[in-house]
Amino acid sequence: MIDVHLGPDDLARIRFARSPLAETVASVQVLGDPSRQEAFRPWLASVTPLLGGLRLELLGALVGGPHFSADFLTPAPEVAGAEFEAELERVRATPAAEVRASIDELRGDGPVPERLAGLYDGPERELGRLAEELAAYWRVAVRPVWPRLRALADADLGYRAQAVTTGGLAKLLADLHPGIERGGPGMRILTPAWDGEHLLRGCGLVLVPCVFAWPRLVMRFDEPRPSMFAYPPRGFATVWDRAPRTRGEPLGELIGHSRARLLAHLDLPLSTTQLAAEVGLTPAAVSQHLSVLRRTSLVTSRRDGRAVLYQRTSLATELLRQTG
Repeated sequence: MIDVHLGPDDLARIRFARSPLAETVASVQVLGDPSRQEAFRPWLASVTPLLGGLRLELLGALVGGPHFSADFLTPAPEVAGAEFEAELERVRATPAAEVRASIDELRGDGPVPERLAGLYDGPERELGRLAEELAAYWRVAVRPVWPRLRALADADLGYRAQAVTTGGLAKLLADLHPGIERGGPGMRILTPAWDGEHLLRGCGLVLVPCVFAWPRLVMRFDEPRPSMFAYPPRGFATVWDRAPRTRGEPLGELIGHSRARLLAHLDLPLSTTQLAAEVGLTPAAVSQHLSVLRRTSLVTSRRDGRAVLYQRTSLATELLRQTG
């Protein structure tokens, strides 16, 4: 059990972000953890045949087990909507002392693993090769499913924002993760692996929804920079659902088949451009349909940076269920 103490400055600096890099590193851990692989079976079936052609010597050694990875691989996102390329550049620019400290923590009392000797002795030289491995793995294993992961993260972030607005920190922590509970001046992490306490010292905390973290809570304490907790987002069970969505034929007769198709795709938040690509309509046509659906309380919308994300309402979900 870990008691995490949050001072006034930390409470003011709690924020949420999504991180394609955190998803990428966590997915490598899934590859080496049979106890979690059943939940990721559809993803594993599609990606495993493609991994044989990749060289992942450094990445595999830095993410060597189901529970630990080198801390410098997952810096806390600096912005809410971090992009993979920007996060990768931060890894490439990691100071040598930080790289060595992470490897020292991984190896414990043992020698530096042979595969990591070059990185340990010359981080400036080898970080470029590590970045190339990460980029190649991302392209094959995570980028194809990133739109779905991102949509699930966006749905979770919308829910968390509402929780903070209506109930503050207590409501936020109530169902963030089974291993977190409100306690004392902060939160209590229920884990058998550690026992103690941690003071954030005003550096803040970034909470990151991460599908590939399931079912764990991944913690990174990183003072003087913000610490990071990666947790499984709500709706995890739906993320690999690639079954054809209900076509809503009777509903299409009522509101139009294009609008019924849009509703069927809006189980998770999507932008106009994303919807247009999924249903084969022009963005202008999708925008027009969404305006009608929003006026009739069948979809909601919220802004995420420069994009507007749409999601169907519970009323629309029930209409699809009744007419599917």
